[in-house]
Amino acid sequence: MASLNVYSVLVVLFLTFGALMATKENNQIIKENNCETNMGFPCVLEAFTSIIKTGSISNKCCGELVVLGKVCHSVLVKRTLENLLFKDLTPTTIIAKSIQTWTNCLALIDSPSPSA
Repeated sequence: MASLNVYSVLVVLFLTFGALMATKENNQIIKENNCETNMGFPCVLEAFTSIIKTGSISNKCCGELVVLGKVCHSVLVKRTLENLLFKDLTPTTIIAKSIQTWTNCLALIDSPSPSA
């Protein structure tokens, strides 16, 4: 019976350490890539709203998102999902919406603008 308790404690410690390492790893990626300073706050809010809620993202903010880069975009979404404030979000839905937002912005930025 005591070995079951020790086993349970080890599993809990392993899972807790794994979650802390994932958060630490994401924060390290954010820091190394300067992710939090590459996009203006209004565009961060716009992108966040388009992913977390329902909304669209302007051409200007799409441009900033693409300049931010896929790595930063992905890790910031992951960090948001780790935040307890957003525990009620469905990760698969948020990830799908973040990919859709990224893809739409990338297509918008890569497409040639119509000539006047």
